[in-house]
This record gives sequence, C-alpha cells and structure tokens, in this order.
Amino acid sequence: MSRDTEKQPSGNLNGRPVYVIDGTRTPFLKARGKPGPFRAGDLALTASRALLIRLGMHAGTLDEVVLGCVSSGPDEANIGRVVALRLGCKEQVPAWTVQRNCASGMQALESAALNIATGRSDLVLAGGTEAMSHHPVMLNELMVAWLGAWSRARSLRARGKVLAQLRAAHFKPVVALLRGLTDPVVGLSMGQTAEELAERFGIDREAMDTYAVNSHRRLARARESGWLDEIEPLYDNDGNVYEHDDGLREDSSVEALAKLRPVFDRPVGRVTAANSAQVTDGAAALLLASEDAVKRHDLPVLGRIVDSQWAGLDPAQMGLGPVHAMAPIMQRHGLDSDDIDIWEINEAFAAQVLACCKAWTSQDYAREALDLPHAFAPIDPGRLNVDGGGISLGHPVGASGARITLHALKAMQRTGARRGIASLCIGGGQGGALLLESDSTEVSA
Repeated sequence: MSRDTEKQPSGNLNGRPVYVIDGTRTPFLKARGKPGPFRAGDLALTASRALLIRLGMHAGTLDEVVLGCVSSGPDEANIGRVVALRLGCKEQVPAWTVQRNCASGMQALESAALNIATGRSDLVLAGGTEAMSHHPVMLNELMVAWLGAWSRARSLRARGKVLAQLRAAHFKPVVALLRGLTDPVVGLSMGQTAEELAERFGIDREAMDTYAVNSHRRLARARESGWLDEIEPLYDNDGNVYEHDDGLREDSSVEALAKLRPVFDRPVGRVTAANSAQVTDGAAALLLASEDAVKRHDLPVLGRIVDSQWAGLDPAQMGLGPVHAMAPIMQRHGLDSDDIDIWEINEAFAAQVLACCKAWTSQDYAREALDLPHAFAPIDPGRLNVDGGGISLGHPVGASGARITLHALKAMQRTGARRGIASLCIGGGQGGALLLESDSTEVSA
C-alpha cells in the first residue's frame, strides 16, 4: 500500500523523459595482490564498445560521454575523454569524468540524465569504471622530500651528504587504496563504520554471515539461469578469456564463514573479509537517450530514470546513506516499500545493508534522522539484491553505481516489474539513489 492514497505523478527529473536504452558490463575481477590484466580505461572501453555493437550504433552519434572513476591512474587523466577517443567518438564530442567515491558511476548517470532532461543532450554514453588492483602505491612525504634534496645536490660531496640521510622510514609506501578507504575527517576505515552500525542496530555475526552466503547463492543462481546477459567477456593480451565474475564462492556456508577472524576491530569485531564487498576491477556502460533520440535512431527502451536524490550524513554512519537518499524519493512520489518491485542497495558490507533495512522501519530513526512522522514498511528480502551484490561479485568503486542501476533495470525487465530503486552508501557520509521505471508504454513513433 502507498503512503498516500492519491499518488503523486511519476517525475522525469523536472524536464524531458530520460530513457535507458541498454547497458553492458565487464566481468568483475577480484584483486589478487598484484595489478590485474586490465586498466580502468581498458575495462570501460570493452563495456562501451560491446554496448554500441549490440545496438548497431557508431560512437560518432553520441552527444557526450560521462564516466565515473575514483582513481584512474596517471596515464588516464579525465578517463572519460580517453575512453571516448579510443571508442571512436568524433573529436568534437565532449567527454568528462566525475568522482563521488562509491557512487561515481551513479553520479555519471545522473549527470547524463540531467543534461538530457534539460535539453542539452539527446544521446549520452554514461557509466563507471575502476581498476582497484591498479590503485597506486606511492612514496611517502619523507621520500618525496629526500628526492627533492637529491635533485638539488650537484656535487659529489653534497650527494653523499643527502645519501647519508636515507633511512628505512623513507621506504615505507603509501598504499592509495587503503588510504582511500579511510575517512580523513572521522579517522575510521569504511569497515570500522560498518562495525559502528552493527553495534548500533544489534546486528550479530551470524546474521551478517548468513546475508553474505545468500549473496553468493543468489549470484550462482543468476549465473546458472542466464540472468546476467549484460556481461561481456574480457580478453587479455595473453589470450585468456574472462567470462564471469570471479569472486563467486558457490561452496560458501555460514559454518565456514564463522571461522574467519574480524578484519577491522580485532579481536571482538563482526566484520570480516567474507561479509564485506570484494576489492575488484570492472566497468559498466549504459546508453541514455531523449524521446527524440529514441525515435530518430529507432532504439529499444529498457526503462526510465525518473528521479534522483543525494543526501549527506555523519561520515561515521556513512552506511546508512541509502536510507537518507531513498526516503525523499519515496516521499515525493507517495510510495511505500511494497510499491518498489526491485531494490538494489549496494553491498558494501552485510552489516551496512542490514542496518539500512532496520533504520528503514524504525519509527525513532524516521523522526529523529529523517524528519518523517512515520517509518516505512519493511523491504521484502525477496526483492532486495535479487541476484547477489558487492559481497559476491565485487565492488569496483567507480563502477558499482552504474552496475546496480543497470541490473535493477534488467531484473525489472525479466520479472515484469514496474518500479525499482538503486542506491549506495558513499564514503565521506553520503547516500545516492535513483528511482527507475520500466517502459510500460512504448515511445510513440
């Protein structure tokens, strides 16, 4: 039942309707302690090229390209532009990159959608990419200063003096990935924020491990049933083929996961590597279009992006970001939980998703944190992350927002669903959400 008897009409980002034509993604490949076979640009190019080939379109027809990426590396600055040119877009086609931590891919979609809704563009390739295994290992400040002194030393004597100052501390590396996953304001890693939520909402280790096992089971079922047709294979320079997300553990069990030690709050914590999202490389690309572009190019329609919302909250509670982003959308459209057929809440941590579900139905949280008179009805677990999520297939931070949006639309199409929501928590204390609708009425010719 809806929260209001009379529903508000569906929105369209306050402008022209924004249609999602189709999308593709690469397999998500788990980082295994060394740089993976593909850089972020390679991943985005594969997904984008496969999408255009699937639709029989040339890159030259695009109005712009928008990509989300958290860390593209020194050789791919403004990776959106790099990928657009490699894809074969005309030089006149503008391309740009957005960064909103874990929601970078979703930010790219919303940026593209806003340009279509306001009439600035008609046909936009948007998505996200991340090669987390390629995030840089950097020199620390001591070594940077030492190198500066070395470069200024001209004589043998001066260089000998600088060389004598070199110590073991100079060689301590700065691992960008680990630093990036720690909030500099509150001094907590993302895993520690998940521990905070587990404590706050009374989520025990067994519940988290059970959720993680179910994520793997759902992904396994989706793969076996052929429900992941958005995946396009990757081919490396040695002739190896990557066809599936390689982090799936089909033999996962609650008993096996219970043996793992906590990672972020030893020895008493509850968050482990197995009930957290996997560090991964991957990309997703979607084609967004106006009604004019759909007619002009005779394009199929997968669904529509109806509304969007960004929210901020305490960085130490960042995992609750989806609640803060989804609630205003639901309010605007007069919806309650049963009105949403497919929910995608990115699985950064099992504790975080479970905490969102608890906060969603909490009267106290609704009044005190969301300024709402009533909480929402429970989210049906059978409609939430129906084919697995970040715990089972990985969370390449720049790509996940695009992936969950694409898969929500694919799941809606498969099940005949009308509405879906895609949402993420965002490091730094934010949340993002998109309201999606299936294309129940074809665009008239």
